[in-house]
Amino acid sequence: PALAVQSGDTRNLFHIAPEESEVRFIIDETLLGNPKTVVGSTDEIAGDLLVDFQNPANSQLGTIRINVRTLETDNEFRTRALRGQILQADRAEFEFAEFNPIALTGLPDTVMMGDSFDFQIRGNLTVHGVTRELTFDATLTAISATRLEGSASTVVLYRDFGMTIPEAPGVANVADEVKLEIDFAATTSEG
Repeated sequence: PALAVQSGDTRNLFHIAPEESEVRFIIDETLLGNPKTVVGSTDEIAGDLLVDFQNPANSQLGTIRINVRTLETDNEFRTRALRGQILQADRAEFEFAEFNPIALTGLPDTVMMGDSFDFQIRGNLTVHGVTRELTFDATLTAISATRLEGSASTVVLYRDFGMTIPEAPGVANVADEVKLEIDFAATTSEG
């Protein structure tokens, strides 16, 4: 998914740098009678931002795409169940999760280099063929005119996306809520 700068556009085009970024999900369960926090992550993420430092409200976030086939956990069996049974990522139509932004709210009036600020990103998340509107709480830091760093998080219910978690020996009390997080760096072509 790509954004483009039109002629006369004063915004700067940034691309998420996958090698410096990570998307995660976090869910709690009981494993063999002990509480366990499960984390799955990948750096297979793509997306663009058009940023107007003089008038941040004029900025735009493009579609963010994640390859869920590449999500890894701390356990080979869990990773296999996640990709194959829960996300069904081996099916072409479920290979990617996509977030399509609708609105950015709470942006500052101006941004100076070095500024860090909080805002919200409302949009539609599609995972496992199901789309739901949700809002991420985000923080962004303007490192330089050619580099941004940020993070965002939200909480979803996995069942809202048509997913079920299979029974597994020793696993119980899997939480309904899943925290979704992203840490990212984005650079301009000049960066």
